[in-house]
Amino acid sequence: MAPNLFGSSTSLYLETSDQEKSATEKASIQPKYEWDIVWRNVIAFVYLHFGALYALYLVFTTIKLETTLWMLFLGSIAGFGITAGAHRLWAHRTYKAKWPMRFILMIMQTIALQNDIYEWSRDHRVHHKFTDTDADPHNANRGFFFSHMGWLLLRKHPDVIKKGATVDMTDLERDPIVFWQRKLYLLLVTLFCFVLPVWVPCYFWNETLFNSWNTTLLRYAVSLNATWLVNSAAHIWGYKPYDKNIGPTENKSVAIITLGEGWHNYHHVFPWDYKAAEFGNYNMNITTALIDFCALLGLAYDMKTVSVDVIKRRAKRTGDGTRYSEDEDSQSHGDHHSHEDMKWGWGDVDMKPEEIQEVDIINKSD
Repeated sequence: MAPNLFGSSTSLYLETSDQEKSATEKASIQPKYEWDIVWRNVIAFVYLHFGALYALYLVFTTIKLETTLWMLFLGSIAGFGITAGAHRLWAHRTYKAKWPMRFILMIMQTIALQNDIYEWSRDHRVHHKFTDTDADPHNANRGFFFSHMGWLLLRKHPDVIKKGATVDMTDLERDPIVFWQRKLYLLLVTLFCFVLPVWVPCYFWNETLFNSWNTTLLRYAVSLNATWLVNSAAHIWGYKPYDKNIGPTENKSVAIITLGEGWHNYHHVFPWDYKAAEFGNYNMNITTALIDFCALLGLAYDMKTVSVDVIKRRAKRTGDGTRYSEDEDSQSHGDHHSHEDMKWGWGDVDMKPEEIQEVDIINKSD
């Protein structure tokens, strides 16, 4: 196994594991939160992005076309591992998948190197439960850079650890594929994110090791920044047709870049919808197409969604009017939803009975 250059946690690249004891002690001593920069992450990100920029130059000069196509293929595979896997399947439980699909999605998510499924899902559930507060790992109220990547350069705010401990993770603790990946993460991520992606071009079409390595850096940097745009751009720019009182927005550009994850205002209002969007078409939501295809193969089932009537009622009551007209009664009463009304997805103990009843389940299991 390659030496761990970025820390001893299961996160090979990002040292974001909870420092529960030290953080609690600091919070009790220091009344005000202070930055604690993780310098090894800073150095790693600087190297990654400079390497990616240089690789972009090499793509137009010396890197073979086959290597570029290989990079694009792996980038797409890794993207689906995050969107269909870590995000919609494991973090939000918007649908269920049989073990072959879960195993393949786990490998795809490993290629992405964005921490193991358990840690990724835990941080994301905390983000949804405490959106844009100090307990949100990438609180957008702290600015674009922080919500985009700065949150990975600092130790977590004490509230992230304190309130994050209240989020239920027992479902993932019982998933053997999640457990297996977490236990072997350093080995798996070294193999699937770096060794094999670099080796294939060198072996099959005689690409140079230097070019293959730098192409891998470019693919990884693009993958990371695409995911980060959901945390940053989709919390700052866009419209709010479903709930104007929360930070997340509908951002078409982000949706295109992230295989359908930019319909963020809808997603935060209905985090249990497997489409992560109101729209049923696949034009800017390729991840939904993948899940539907897997459902046809019998691999995905129990897909949760919300009817148009339910969506319209909510949009008219709390939306900004960009898709459905606002309800006059809601305007007069100042209907407001804050982070206290947020749920992380299907199975959140704070889901109201009426919210559960409003969910439609497609392709139900026997």
